[in-house]
Amino acid sequence: MILVAEIGLNHDGNFDLIYEMIRQAKNSGANIAKFQVGWRDKPGEINNLDQEKLFKIKEMCEYLEIEMMASIINEQAFDLVSALKLKRLKIASRTVKEKPELCEKIIKTNKEVFCSLGFVDNDLNHFTNKYENVKFIYCISKYPTYVNDINNFPKKFSNNTYFGYSDHMHGISGCLLALSRGAKFIEKHFTLNKTSQVIRDHTLSATPDEFKILSTIGRELQKLSDK
Repeated sequence: MILVAEIGLNHDGNFDLIYEMIRQAKNSGANIAKFQVGWRDKPGEINNLDQEKLFKIKEMCEYLEIEMMASIINEQAFDLVSALKLKRLKIASRTVKEKPELCEKIIKTNKEVFCSLGFVDNDLNHFTNKYENVKFIYCISKYPTYVNDINNFPKKFSNNTYFGYSDHMHGISGCLLALSRGAKFIEKHFTLNKTSQVIRDHTLSATPDEFKILSTIGRELQKLSDK
């Protein structure tokens, strides 16, 4: 099971906070700390991560023994992330919808690629049976996602359909539902402060305590499912 703590933009533009967020993600049971590269990334914007900062983030992750992963949003981000030589990559559903040619470039790196499909209505026709290194991630692109929004939630996750789930609900119940139905990949936004008003993602994120509960119960569910 892969548990991804989506740090994303929840550092609120404070680069000095990133180390602590990675440390807390590791302590909470995450396998991966994920960042968004190429989104709100212009000089003076909240997520202006240049090459030097990205390499520092990678060094932080290596020191704390947690894998770094990145969502690649645009062509410049692809170039920046390629230099990091990360093990796995993420394609956000927005990129699937708006930049299909960039998606092809990312997939052709032959790295393991996780591809969210929320902005294309979870259409598995995208790249289906074309690339063996792509794993599809079920996603509802509403921030936050409410209970009435999950009527089409998969009844079963598998390697041949949706490999995992990227969550935008309050709390961790959506993640636990996906795990109980066979998801092997869970991505959950991660925050140290749900009351932050800098960006909307904080309210739908998990705190370290919540993420720890998710990782503990999730791994228990995995053991049971292996019986």
